[in-house]
Amino acid sequence: MRSVEELEERLSRPRDVLVEDLRALDGDILVLGAGGKLGPSLVRLALRGVAAAGTGARVYAVSRFSEPGLADALRAEGAEVIVADVADDQALAGLPDAANVVFLIGSKFGTAGREHATWATNTYLPGRVAQRYAGARLVALSTGNVYPLVPVVSGGCTEQTPVDPVGEYAMSCLGRERILSHFAERDKTPVALIRLNYAVEMRYGVLVDLARAVLTGEPIDLTTGHANVVWQGYANEVILRALHHTATPPFVLNLTGPELLSVRQVATALGALLGREPVFIGTEAATALLSNAQLCHRLFGYPDVSVAQLLEWTARWVADGLPLHGKPTQFQRRDGRF
Repeated sequence: MRSVEELEERLSRPRDVLVEDLRALDGDILVLGAGGKLGPSLVRLALRGVAAAGTGARVYAVSRFSEPGLADALRAEGAEVIVADVADDQALAGLPDAANVVFLIGSKFGTAGREHATWATNTYLPGRVAQRYAGARLVALSTGNVYPLVPVVSGGCTEQTPVDPVGEYAMSCLGRERILSHFAERDKTPVALIRLNYAVEMRYGVLVDLARAVLTGEPIDLTTGHANVVWQGYANEVILRALHHTATPPFVLNLTGPELLSVRQVATALGALLGREPVFIGTEAATALLSNAQLCHRLFGYPDVSVAQLLEWTARWVADGLPLHGKPTQFQRRDGRF
């Protein structure tokens, strides 16, 4: 992985299983939050998948598009780009109808001190969207943060684990799920809630955070000593394929990789690739935020990029000084304050 262009191509390369699912999907696809971290590559994946499927479905990309040039780039690749703030009722009402809606909008960082704005984005806005697209298939991104910290030896939370969010961000995300469940029941809108943690690619994610710390000699706190990660390309694929699994009441799915990763072991492996010795502080706690994604893997197969490959790509990317999003995951936080 040597350039942004190569990374974007790999993130948006559709597998045959996705093409088959898109071929069987009727109607256009509308992606809300298309300008965020996942949005651009998911839109590109949908475009390439629809083209391979030959359905002629349109892919709408909706966002405020704060990143310069992104809207034009997606438009040039075939997306129907709509620059809009969907928090504005008039803008939301003016969006085109679509049979398939992917909701990626969310607020996490900067929650502390602006809790009201986080709840407005994560809880109130999804309800407005659900009302606007009543009856459409709706796949909404949620988070594994709705679960409590659990013993590392437990294997992680399943979809049946009682939710117990820690902190305002996690509570507002559970609020999103509850509001969408309400409108799913009231309006018979089929919904899928995707509890994702943590998506990674070469510009951001848990592996990038650790690689940068190893390269700069920043101490790595081992208190949160374990985590789950998943290749973002696979995450995008599952989100799109979940359109076939929407239901009333909502279908709930954990989305992450199959491995329980040791932060110490991952940092040590990155250190070997980078030629640096990681600096550790603290001791691994007995609990962590962990998800069990066996249902996801049973339905959609395993990620097509291994953790070993991700480590190699990440180390090379960070060592070469290639672009990063500059948005640390803060996966180490245990108090829910982001």
